Amino acid sequence: MKENHVSRRKALKQLAASAAAFAASPLAFSSVASAKSKGTASRNITLALVGGAHIHAPNFANRMANAENVTTKYVWDPSSETATTRREVTGGEIVSDPAVIFNDPDVDGIVICSQTNLHTQLVIPAAQAGKHMFVEKPVGMNGREARDMADAINRSGVIFQTGYFMRSNGINQKIRSLIQDGTLGEITRLRLSNVHSGAIGGWFDTEWRWMADLDQSGVGAFGDLGSHVFDLLLWFMEGDSLKSCTGYIDKVLERYPGCDEYGEGMVVFESGAVATVAGGWVDHANPNQVEVSGTKGHARVTNGNLYLRIPELDITPNEPFTDVPENWKHPLELFFDAVAGVQNLPLISADETSKTNNLVTQIYRAHATRSWVDF
Repeated sequence: MKENHVSRRKALKQLAASAAAFAASPLAFSSVASAKSKGTASRNITLALVGGAHIHAPNFANRMANAENVTTKYVWDPSSETATTRREVTGGEIVSDPAVIFNDPDVDGIVICSQTNLHTQLVIPAAQAGKHMFVEKPVGMNGREARDMADAINRSGVIFQTGYFMRSNGINQKIRSLIQDGTLGEITRLRLSNVHSGAIGGWFDTEWRWMADLDQSGVGAFGDLGSHVFDLLLWFMEGDSLKSCTGYIDKVLERYPGCDEYGEGMVVFESGAVATVAGGWVDHANPNQVEVSGTKGHARVTNGNLYLRIPELDITPNEPFTDVPENWKHPLELFFDAVAGVQNLPLISADETSKTNNLVTQIYRAHATRSWVDF
């Protein structure tokens, strides 16, 4: 890769692009600044950015730079240009070998935003070195890789977090509680959708082209955006085991050869609840993001508003329901706090991430074989 200076204007442009990608999801929480975690960071921490290729990396670099208790000591990326761009935001020293980071006892944790196909060779040595880690999703190229990394993380006992930010939304927290405490009764159907117009708008034409190359990303549009709501689905239905899944995945514009652009997955739980999940890069709108039907009530999220119909409760079904918990912090900022010593934070475990990764893998498999896959 060529060495050259990257202007502040270019760095800001990349940051804006990442912020636009984050904000495109109606399920994203609206106010990161006002979101609260369960505690206050108790000490200063030293981190490193290990890989900066992901579309969210500029946003994450900015969060690292703005966190009062975070010092970024190192930046590494296979591309010297990418490393330089991220360092302009985070500060720190660019290194040519991530082993320098893993072997430095001053480094408390790392933030991995590399291409997905590099994760195994970064995560496992980092875990063995005892480094706490935030790993951008998907963690593995497939479910097997994600399981191997989860095992290494669990053996090491390090703090782990990933980038499924939809759990932080207060509305999603409310829906989970309605399911888990039985207010909605026996759950029969769920529908979740997470889509944007990235392929139509050419979001992956230049800087983020690798994300549409399955040899580097592991998944296309369906796995990229669908995995967020698969994580949400499994979190909503915690305690109910997966039974089987199938799906249909396709492309229409063929802007990125070999890369899928949209899809629908179907999941059946042991309880009999059935869920459909949409993910794609070719949608101009996404008004209906969540729908949950149960024997005692119904919940839906339309244009970011929660609507409930629960006959046993005095709720006006056609008006937005606003009595919801406060948003949590962004997952990366929860990671900062956890590394700094704050306890009992709502982190996403490596096991949960592996389970989501495997579910996505099995739906791709089901599509390829035109069959149902049993768990």
